[in-house]
Order: sequence, then C-alpha cells, then structure tokens
Amino acid sequence: QVQLVESGGGVVQAGGSLRLSCAVSGGSFSAFDMGWYRQAPGKEREFVASIGWRPGSIDYADSAKGRFTISRDNAKTTVYLQMSSLKPEDTATYYCNAGTVYGMLYWGKGTLVTVSS
Repeated sequence: QVQLVESGGGVVQAGGSLRLSCAVSGGSFSAFDMGWYRQAPGKEREFVASIGWRPGSIDYADSAKGRFTISRDNAKTTVYLQMSSLKPEDTATYYCNAGTVYGMLYWGKGTLVTVSS
C-alpha cells in the first residue's frame, strides 16, 4: 500500500522560503510520477508542479515558475518542493500525489503553508 506524508509547512513572511517534503512508502517510488498541488480556503485544488520518473520530465504551473523547484530523491523515496519569494496568495494546504504506471493515484493528507504579508 502506497502512503504519502507531507511535511515542512508553516508560517513564513512574504518573500521568505520553505521546503516541503513528501515521504513515500510502499510501491516502486522510482517508477512513480510525482506531483504537488495546493488548495486555498474556498478554492479548488490546483496543480503546482510535477516530476516524472523519466529524467527531465518536470512541469510547473505559471504561478510557480521561477519561484518553486521540484525535485526527487529516489534513494530516500522523497519528493521536495523548494519554494522561494513566497507571496500571501501562496497560502494553501499543499498536497503531494503519486501516479503509478497502472493508473493508480495516491494522495497525502497535506501540509499547511501560511504566508503573512
């Protein structure tokens, strides 16, 4: 059974940085496509960034380009989201997900990021 646990959220001032982590257990992490999504209060969940199992397969939402960096460590079965130049509109609960080659999709429970102005 695949389980995802996000960590690294917290309160940060505008312009600051945070690094989120998503530790994955179960399954074959190196074969997973991993993604970060976020959901602000009263809004729908939205895509932030993804990193595929193939080297170089990285994508970002326009809102994340130039400020966020997604990476993965297959040895540690962990995916990261380095966030810098944070803005109050980045305030949300951040979720990671894992997609398998069989079409299964797993989600973590999220970590809250609050950016104060």
